[in-house]
Amino acid sequence: MNQAIKNLFHEHFHAEPLIVRSPGRVNIIGEHTDYNDGFVLPAAIDKSIYVGIGRRNDEEVHLYSCDFQEHHICSLSSVVRSDKSWPNYPLGVVDQLQKGEFPISGFNLILGGEVPIGAGLSSSAAVECAVIFALNELFDLQIGKMDMVKMAQKAEHTFAGVLCGIMDQFASMHGKNGFAMKLDCRSLEYEYVPLEMQDVDIVLLNTNIKHSLASSEYNTRRQQCRQGVEWVQAKHPEVKSLRDVTLDMLDCLVAPKDATIYKRCRYVVEENRRLLEGCAELKKGNLAGLGERMFQSHEGLSKDYEVSCPELDFLVGFVKDRPEVLGARMMGGGFGGCTINLVKKSAIESLIADAGQAYKKEMGRELTAYVARIGSGAEVVNEYEKSY
Repeated sequence: MNQAIKNLFHEHFHAEPLIVRSPGRVNIIGEHTDYNDGFVLPAAIDKSIYVGIGRRNDEEVHLYSCDFQEHHICSLSSVVRSDKSWPNYPLGVVDQLQKGEFPISGFNLILGGEVPIGAGLSSSAAVECAVIFALNELFDLQIGKMDMVKMAQKAEHTFAGVLCGIMDQFASMHGKNGFAMKLDCRSLEYEYVPLEMQDVDIVLLNTNIKHSLASSEYNTRRQQCRQGVEWVQAKHPEVKSLRDVTLDMLDCLVAPKDATIYKRCRYVVEENRRLLEGCAELKKGNLAGLGERMFQSHEGLSKDYEVSCPELDFLVGFVKDRPEVLGARMMGGGFGGCTINLVKKSAIESLIADAGQAYKKEMGRELTAYVARIGSGAEVVNEYEKSY
């Protein structure tokens, strides 16, 4: 991809580019905990978005997408949202830099990559992080990594219109080969946790479905969690979020009021505990211990948080008793998307074939599979001599 970006940049702009890559991510455990001030455990993967970039001698921004084979041109004096979707990710980053009064001028940019769109691997965050990392390097803006993460997140909020948490951009920017990252979504403190995969790879099984419930139910879950916190706060005013709540508090103060809200809150409290236990297992080199908690996580997401769907439940159920699978769960917001599976390398090919056949027979749909390995975060990938 690096060479392809370079060749296209030569073809379109007749110049030598600076090339930056920023990876997609998986979240190993810790789902729907981010907006409850909890913990998440993402890892960067070996599939990335690549950006080729170079300065112009005017105030225009020239963008080109390899995937869509489209140009988008605008002036720095009129950076506005596009009717097309893909330009809004780099334009949102430019908008954030302008709001921060960072000194940039016109530039040419080519965008391409190998992060599948719509598979839950955060291709949009990878685009935003690649673009801001490239602009930071090109114009020597000296923005710190965490500040770039926050600006990339705001770019998605404002131009893409998605009110995402910070995990995706954080993982894309801070990824480290051989490690997952335990991120505290309240303080943004983080810790690298060793992820010794040995004879295991990550396999993503894509249901190729997205139920329409996803966005409305997501908002409902957030409201249900807030309501549970408010009931606990009436007796424990020091509580700020579900991060501070114990199961005893839920049993006493939420369960008598509403069984559904109790289940939602219990899932979040237990998921944070599972994540911390899983990190402890990883530090002992026990990948199977983490895998057990992934299966427990899916059970909670399906039965208590109720954000799964028949297709996701089928795929997790299909692999659960196979000895070559250490752990599996749905990944992402829910109601479709992928399951994440820890699978012994020797069995990956047969597992994908068997799961695809069973999924087709049971659900009448094709299954798509991706094999991912842990990778590193955003970086410059070519030697580039600045011309100033």
